[in-house]
Amino acid sequence: MSAGIVIIPTYNEIENIERIVHAVFQLASNFHVLIVDDNSPDGTSQKVVELQQQYAGKLFLEVRTKKSGLGTAYVHGFQWALSHKYEYIYEMDADFSHNPNDLEKLYLACQNGADVAIGSRYSKGVNVVNWPLNRVLMSYFASVYVKFITGMQIHDATAGFICYKKNVLETINIDKIKFVGYAFQIEMKYRAFVHKFKIEEVPIIFTDRTLGESKMSGAIIREAVVGVIMLRIRKIFNKL
Repeated sequence: MSAGIVIIPTYNEIENIERIVHAVFQLASNFHVLIVDDNSPDGTSQKVVELQQQYAGKLFLEVRTKKSGLGTAYVHGFQWALSHKYEYIYEMDADFSHNPNDLEKLYLACQNGADVAIGSRYSKGVNVVNWPLNRVLMSYFASVYVKFITGMQIHDATAGFICYKKNVLETINIDKIKFVGYAFQIEMKYRAFVHKFKIEEVPIIFTDRTLGESKMSGAIIREAVVGVIMLRIRKIFNKL
């Protein structure tokens, strides 16, 4: 029996992709993996095709025509996973900032009653390695800001290491997700919160990437700041 499917969006992750795939398949639980690649010029998707020979029936690949943002990559992956009837659907980065071993913790949380299990950097203090202080403060206070605006009692609203039960994604209308970066992660959690799903934070240690380049930008940060307010306004007017 599958423990669910782990969606990993990629763009130029040739330095990480083989190691992360092997790491997931070495876990005790039977996770499947879907790579959603935005036509990486560095050969990421070609490496996945090679790995599929080793992991037939467990490793899947969707290649999009261009780089279109994290949020749209995940929505593409969610739609694929729902059409293939997976009960547990995960978000995880390719760069080992999320420890693949912690997938087991998210799986257990959802097996034990959570509808959404969040790998949380801030539920038990600040558990971040290799980030500069300004990045830690920005991320931490972003969640404080989200909590103030939305009323969600979540310590790590921008977290991108998550397990969703299938019925959550079927209910929250993922086709209407508007945002791309941090704001996408906030919007997903807020939609689950509005529909009164049980959200549980699972403490993890987040380690910044050591290989490859970060995709963070000022535009992503600005989208999050404005996006949270827009989410709250849409909720007030029942447009969410």
